Amino acid sequence: MSAGEIPVALLAGFLSFLAPCVLPLVPGYLSAVSAVQADQLGKPGMARRVVLASIPFVLGFTAVFVALGVGAAFVGDGLLRDQFLLEKIAGFVLVVFGLAFMGLLPWPERLVGAGLVQGARSRGSRFLLGGAFAICAAPCIGPVLAAILVLAASSETVLEGGVLLAAYSLGLAIPFVLVAAAFTRTMGAFRWLRDHYVTIQFTGGLVMVALGLLLFFERFYILRIYVNRALEWLGLEPFV
Repeated sequence: MSAGEIPVALLAGFLSFLAPCVLPLVPGYLSAVSAVQADQLGKPGMARRVVLASIPFVLGFTAVFVALGVGAAFVGDGLLRDQFLLEKIAGFVLVVFGLAFMGLLPWPERLVGAGLVQGARSRGSRFLLGGAFAICAAPCIGPVLAAILVLAASSETVLEGGVLLAAYSLGLAIPFVLVAAAFTRTMGAFRWLRDHYVTIQFTGGLVMVALGLLLFFERFYILRIYVNRALEWLGLEPFV
């Protein structure tokens, strides 16, 4: 796993948060996990309650995504031990998923397993609700999630695959918790992002295509160089 893949996974998680099947449902999920009515989410004194309640929800979908990352890395390690060939395959698949995310290739987008959400709510488990959310949203965020899973499959170890999906989950969790902490203020910003989603989606697809081309042509080290330069500019320790 290259150092440059971590910020890419974080960005992918944020793009997934903006997906049409995620962002509009955020108030509903926050209400469900905190037992606070949607019209009360922005009221004074509610932020702490909603944030604390959202933590097990975040851990729930993180567990699902990390398990997928570990599985992808395990399968990739078992099927192909030629790292260069695996990276070429991963690069090709990333280009395809990037084009699909940009809307240039067809991709089925529909929710499945909605009964899982109802089952988790009936059990009163926020952790299970987070896991159900991950499963139900997977078809809609498929191109982005699949792209990160491809990177996980090309990881040298199973642990690296899990770390990569943990970074993806973090990119999805941060805006979710920010909305929980400051619902009224952040929703205005996310409405703007929702209104510009087509541009964001196209840009995100371009990033995936560029990443895939770097992998396919064995030039991924270029991204690592720029990441290290950015860290040095920020006064942080660069990756070795």
